[in-house]
Amino acid sequence: MRLLIALTIFITLPSVYLRLHSFEHPGAETLWGGIHLSPLVESVIFGLGILGAAFLLSWAAEVAQMDMSRGLALAILALIAILPEYAVDLYFAWVAADNPAYAHYATANMTGANRLLVGAGWPLIVLLFCTKFRRKTLNLDVSTRAEISYLALSTLYAFLIVIKGRLTLVDTFFLVGIFGAYMWRTSHMEIHEPELVGPARLVGDLPKFTRRVINVFFFAYSGVVIFLSAEPFAEALLSSGEAWGIDQFLLVQWLAPLASEAPEFIIAALWSLRGLGTAAMGALISSKVNQWSLLVGTIPLVYSISLGAAGEMPLDSHQNQEILLTAAQSLFALLVLVNLTISLLEGGLLFVLFAAQLVYPDIRLEVSALYLVLSVLLLLRRRAELVALFREGLLPERRRR
Repeated sequence: MRLLIALTIFITLPSVYLRLHSFEHPGAETLWGGIHLSPLVESVIFGLGILGAAFLLSWAAEVAQMDMSRGLALAILALIAILPEYAVDLYFAWVAADNPAYAHYATANMTGANRLLVGAGWPLIVLLFCTKFRRKTLNLDVSTRAEISYLALSTLYAFLIVIKGRLTLVDTFFLVGIFGAYMWRTSHMEIHEPELVGPARLVGDLPKFTRRVINVFFFAYSGVVIFLSAEPFAEALLSSGEAWGIDQFLLVQWLAPLASEAPEFIIAALWSLRGLGTAAMGALISSKVNQWSLLVGTIPLVYSISLGAAGEMPLDSHQNQEILLTAAQSLFALLVLVNLTISLLEGGLLFVLFAAQLVYPDIRLEVSALYLVLSVLLLLRRRAELVALFREGLLPERRRR
């Protein structure tokens, strides 16, 4: 495990070195460490930097569970694990103030990350758990209603964004407010000793002071790597797409989120194989809440700061369809979980619908309509369970008395 930690840090070093030794000649391309690199090589180097930083962050966030409630720890784990996603997406939002074309990429990155979590991450957890333990369903703990209820709030709000056709500071107020309420809710949940695996377990077994020092280092170093790598990685992706004739929108939508989500997927998969299905699903649901509330909410905030005034980021028909598809998928997925179970069949359906719109991106509206029809059917069958979801999910137990 020490070798794995050392290797993870090692793959981040080239990105740090090149970023600190880069310079630009007027009218010329950037030189990295005094040499010219192709966009593909740049995207690999800085992508590996972000990937390594994401692993370090995920291990540190796992260890942090030893000092707080499981719900809050999962929320923080989800927030920290997707910091690379935030860095890339908010870079696009920042540049969009000067170059409106970048607003497309901010939407692409955000919607891709959200759909990847639900369409690939959730089915993976169900498949691994049910296959390993020979079950047909994965049953979730009652405490998971907290994550699901706040996912419902952010999902319902997403449909308002589609109707408005733009992102504004009003969205920032409500979505960041939903995230703040979610963090407050999870902070009132019980503390459970975490089941650490791999490098996280190695760090967790250390004396408290040593453990915390290493955790602080992981957090701080990873933050530096992500800060230095986000801009060149994002630009290298766009340049690679142009050079290779690949749709830049699709590259930003799927490749960047895949790199940043990989560590969390691996951790959740390991938990699932160890029988910790609730924790694994809880981590991915919490990531979905984070991305669907805080990430979306901060996009117009960063855009306005870069603009130097309160601004509105307009959404064209393509962007609106992407958000509609993401919201429709989210609605169907949370209604699947409203009874605190998810079967192999339901997980398979989530994956098939995700794969269909991934392979055929032009059928966004058709798949959105199918998600909504399936959502209505589930709502009719499970409407009684929605009452329990919001009653027990939104407020801590002592506040419900």
